[in-house]
This record gives sequence, structure tokens and C-alpha cells, in this order.
Amino acid sequence: MPLTSVVADALGVITIFLTTVLSLIGVLCILYSFYFRDHIRSQNRTQLGYFSGPWIVRIVFIVFAIWWGFGEILRLEFLRRDGRVLLTLDPNLQETICKCYIVSNLGFSEPCLFLTLVFLLRASLQRTESGPLSQKWNFKTTIYILLCILPLFTLQMMVVLVGPRYETDLHLNKKGYFFKITNNDPNDVARCYYPLLSTLFLGLFATLLTLYLFWLGRQILILVINKGLRKRVYTLIFFVSSFFPLRVLLLGLSVLFKPGEVVFEVIAFLAFVAFLCCVGVGICILVYFPIADSLALKSLQDMEATRRIIEEHNETLSLIDDLNASSGGNSPKRGSISFRTNEREEQIGDQPVFVELSLFSPS
Repeated sequence: MPLTSVVADALGVITIFLTTVLSLIGVLCILYSFYFRDHIRSQNRTQLGYFSGPWIVRIVFIVFAIWWGFGEILRLEFLRRDGRVLLTLDPNLQETICKCYIVSNLGFSEPCLFLTLVFLLRASLQRTESGPLSQKWNFKTTIYILLCILPLFTLQMMVVLVGPRYETDLHLNKKGYFFKITNNDPNDVARCYYPLLSTLFLGLFATLLTLYLFWLGRQILILVINKGLRKRVYTLIFFVSSFFPLRVLLLGLSVLFKPGEVVFEVIAFLAFVAFLCCVGVGICILVYFPIADSLALKSLQDMEATRRIIEEHNETLSLIDDLNASSGGNSPKRGSISFRTNEREEQIGDQPVFVELSLFSPS
């Protein structure tokens, strides 16, 4: 087996593994979101509703991430060689798969992921009545995302349908690779590559959104006073503004190498890992951490309520001790407080009437 095939297969297996892990994390976060939503409704925790407001957009973000991962798996030559998974597909059908990959990932899922991330960050700057707490915010935001990526989606469709073609490999003049979408392997396997025009359109989109992300992050950092949240914002901005442009740069460099070379396979894999890091960090910071913090906040509220009861209990005991000391009486037994129903003792037989109040044990 050629060395190139061994490297491509190894990177393909790693790609499938990483994508599967990302999908499992995404599914768990979706279930976590539903659990949090149900927890708020069942216990009437309306004060935590702000953190649950963008729950639909968070789920949409994860769905886009899973969609992107599925496209990256479908692109792999590893699954189509010798009919391993997708059987012996016709080369023309395999070429169609490569074209669908370009439109689906470079023209739809990746721009949607970036835009959804920006909208989730932007939600923190909006007013509660028009922002995440609004019932229509999730649906309006989803529609805005689809409308915003429509121009890029159309451009990628044009690259696939009416873009320039070079049927022969130009070894001396490599501009043939700039517009190549597929390349037929001797084993009747169509290899998916990245046309230069698709990469340029994606790079323009990434540049504009990265600049907006810097401005948005600056506005958020001005308002954030919590050091933990500040670190999260810094981490998110760093990964997204660094690794997404890095992916675009690597995809652009891939056209400089002959299709099927080891260097090309490594560059394509590094581009995949770069965007995987962006998606993973985005899911953790924008989906998991807000839910976990909200549940922790609920626990803190319960602890605060407990602390107040304990303080009131101690103050009451201290007051009763002072009253008993001033009257020369003995202090009552700890664990309960007794109050007389009237200032004058009402007798039933020889015993006074008391109202017993159970106390919250400090332990």
C-alpha cells in the first residue's frame, strides 16, 4: 500500500474519532439544555429564565456542529476506497458527494456556526425585553442567520455549478489545482479538494466576521466585571479569531500541492482540527458553562436562603436568652423556641399553653 494511502487512512480514522466525540458532547449538551429548561419550569425558577432564554439557538448551534462533522466524514476518501462503507459508488456520484460537501460545509455549516456564535455573544448586550428573554428572539435569530449566509451559499453554489474546470493535471503550471473539486484516483475513488474560489469567499466572510467579533468582544469586556467570565470571553475570542482564519489559510495553501500528496492530507487534517477547536470551545463556553453556572446559582440561592434562616434562628435564640437573663429565668432548651400565646399565662390544668416552632438545624 502506498505511503500516501496509509497516512490518509490514519488521518481519516482520527477524523472520524474526533468528530464522533464532538457529536457525543453536542448531544449531551442538548439533553442538558432540555433538563435545565424542564428544571426551571418544574420548580418555577423564573429568575433563572434569562440564562435559559437562548436555548433554541444553542441547540441550533450544536446541530450545525454535528452537520459540519458529518460532512467532514463524508469527504474522506478512506470511506469510499474499495467500497468499505459507501459501497462501490459510481465515480460521478462520488464527485457529486464532493460538490455537496463544498456547498454544505464551506457554504452553509461553517458560516452558520460562526454567525450563531456571534449572535449568542451579541445577546448578552441586548435588553431583556427584546433580547434572549423575548419569546420570538430564538426564531428571529435563526431566520437572521439563514438570511445572512445566503450570499455566501449562493457564491459556493456558483463555484460548484459554473466554476472553471481543468480536466488535466498541470504539473508545471499548478493553477489547474486552484479550481479542482475532485481528482480521480487509479482505484476509481474521487478525492475531494478545496477550490481556491471557495476558500477565497470563505476567507472574506471570516475576515468581516472576525473584525465584528473583535468589536463585539470589546463591548462585552467593558461590561464584564467577573474575572471568570472575562477569561471565558478572552478564550472564546482568541480561539475563534485565530483558528477559523487559520483554517482558511490552510485550505488556501492546499492548492499549492499535488492532489494526493502527504503534505496535502496533513494540511487538510490540520484545517479540520483548527475548526474543530473553534466549535468545541464554542459549545463549552456558550452552551455548557451557562447552564452549569445557572444550576450552581440555584444551589447558591438555596444555600443563601438556608444561611438567612440560620442567622434568624441564632438572632432569635440570642434575643430569648437576653430576655430570660434579664428576667432571671432559665434559657429554653436548644433545638426549639417556645412562645407564649398571650402575655398572661393561660392554663389548662396546671400546664401553660405553648406554640412549638420547628427550627432549621444549623448542622
